[in-house]
Amino acid sequence: MLRPSAARLSHFVPSLALLIAGLAAAYVKDLNVFFTSLFNVLPTLVLLLGGAYCGVYKRQRELFLMITVYIAYFLLDTQTDYYRDNGKVREDAAVVFHLCCLLLPIMFGLFAAWEERTHLLQDLVARLAVLVAVGSVALGLEQSFPDSLLAWLADIRWPALHGEWMSLIQLSYATFLIAFALLITQYIHKPRPLHAAQLVGLLGLFWALPKTFILPFTLNIMCSQVMLMIAAGVAHEAYQMAFRDELTGLPGRRALNERMQRLGRNYVLAMSDVDHFKKFNDTHGHDVGDQVLRLVASKLSKITNGGGRAYRYGGEEFAIVFAGKTLDECMPHLEVIRETIANYSIHLRNQDSRPQDDQQGRQRRAGSQASTVSVTVSMGVAERLPEHRNPEEVLKAADQALYAAKGAGRNCVIAHSHMNKRGAVRMAAAS
Repeated sequence: MLRPSAARLSHFVPSLALLIAGLAAAYVKDLNVFFTSLFNVLPTLVLLLGGAYCGVYKRQRELFLMITVYIAYFLLDTQTDYYRDNGKVREDAAVVFHLCCLLLPIMFGLFAAWEERTHLLQDLVARLAVLVAVGSVALGLEQSFPDSLLAWLADIRWPALHGEWMSLIQLSYATFLIAFALLITQYIHKPRPLHAAQLVGLLGLFWALPKTFILPFTLNIMCSQVMLMIAAGVAHEAYQMAFRDELTGLPGRRALNERMQRLGRNYVLAMSDVDHFKKFNDTHGHDVGDQVLRLVASKLSKITNGGGRAYRYGGEEFAIVFAGKTLDECMPHLEVIRETIANYSIHLRNQDSRPQDDQQGRQRRAGSQASTVSVTVSMGVAERLPEHRNPEEVLKAADQALYAAKGAGRNCVIAHSHMNKRGAVRMAAAS
């Protein structure tokens, strides 16, 4: 299912920052000895650290992306070192350079789109076999037929598409174009920080290859940055897995616990629960239940307009944090959210008689095939008072107010300050 709405600029920010930093460093002309020495060892250091990081998290796709980039760096860096030391290129420089420009986008795109779907050992062997096979064939052709291979690579197959600005062989531009199309499609289909990092990383490689023999240390810097992008993508996704709920897209309970430690002295906490969710889930199925949770989460996320932040607490429960707010400031916003959810109609269709085509679907859409249901939420709110020693006590008070809201008939917002010592709701609050 295409999910362009899930695309986020935040997915691209770390990679774009690394790309811009790499571009800036590559254009620095006068480097002192420290930076020269650093750039010489940086790609190897990044591979070791990033590869170990990917290995710990069993991210083999990212590991082989790094290995692919490093192999291209090693082959081309050998050529640039010879050029800097002798003032001329090696005899095999042209064929090696063209092979790298051709195979790097192919292997990068292949490993970027190749998700782990089998046993980890089988996946590792399969990726390694592909890498060894492609490398062996390329090495064999380069050693046995260097002149014929060079002529085949450098041949201009589409004269109408050739431009003077092209510094790479035509086939390389074709493979880069295919790889870009593949990675863009992958990101649109599954918007993830890693997929964004792969796309920006391929862009960095596309920029760096023509500058290999022109700008010193361009290859070292950009290959290191691309590997860092991949490692940063893994770290970004690991953070999301730990702190963000996958179903609703809201921050999860761990993020809530962290936020509660940084609230200061004045804040309001609210607990929200979907009314009769278990009965609704049993009646309509878990798919519809998930749809309800996503709906409630999307409405609760609008609480940012009132200065709040919604979190998924667990199950059908959600927590809302208002930092630096008072109870009187928060209650109107919570009431608006509650009313919005109660007035929203969810359309259900008979899954056993789905239309065979679009025309039949349009004919049924206006008929009796669709039914609507609605859900409500109950909310409990508590403001931080002098007697509260920590945020956990405020959250507990909000939870008590939530139970009071359910006892008051559900579909309402109850503040803890509107409860008497026995936990019953005052008539004024219930009304």
